[in-house]
Amino acid sequence: MSMTTQKSFADALLDADQAVPDGLTSWNRTRPERRFAVYRNNVMSGLIRALASRFPATEKIVGEDFFAGMAGAFITQHPPRSPMLLAYGDDFADFVATFEPTAELPYLPDVMRIEAARGKAYHAADHAPFDTDSLATLPPARVPALTVAIHPSVSILRSRHPAVTIWAMNSGEMPLAPIEEWTREDALVARPKMTVLVQRLPAGGAAFLAALAAGATLGAAAEAALADAADFDLTANLTGALQAGAFIAVQ
Repeated sequence: MSMTTQKSFADALLDADQAVPDGLTSWNRTRPERRFAVYRNNVMSGLIRALASRFPATEKIVGEDFFAGMAGAFITQHPPRSPMLLAYGDDFADFVATFEPTAELPYLPDVMRIEAARGKAYHAADHAPFDTDSLATLPPARVPALTVAIHPSVSILRSRHPAVTIWAMNSGEMPLAPIEEWTREDALVARPKMTVLVQRLPAGGAAFLAALAAGATLGAAAEAALADAADFDLTANLTGALQAGAFIAVQ
């Protein structure tokens, strides 16, 4: 089968508006379009199920039927490029951000980014988190000049919406309830050991961790966090990051 034929076959599988590829036959040489339609439906259904397994909270928010339609539109425009589907859908949130039927759910892409980050964390390389006891031996004067190595599972996500709370309510982490205060929430996603953690970051926490991930010293990262949030608490943020296993080394 030529590359051109393979491409037309693959394109037709993911686009129901396309005709059956030229030259296609069935075992009894009758009605190949019916057999192709079955194959097309199986491929699309399988990809929708793969996305639903990565974005269960999103599916719960919008409902199974809406999710299937939204996923189908994404699949048609962004078919998988690899037979390995572990990372398929990493750009699903960006697609939904411009998907007009979800315009009234502006928080949805950020919830999806949390779910995608959880998948990334789950499949990230294993690495023991930093032993916090060794920090106690450092002279306090040296602490501002320290730099850290971030755990390979870590993602830092910023949202103008209460995305962490919405994700938690729709993933079974906390009960569904009205959100009394609609405020921005930033998230730390990590898997230091066996369990993926999603942690709401305190004020300035995202700026602090992003600066550290970019190679800034603790002192410089704290300054960046204070510029982002005047009520940044260095002790609370550093303690939370260490408890979450966000670092693998301090240098």
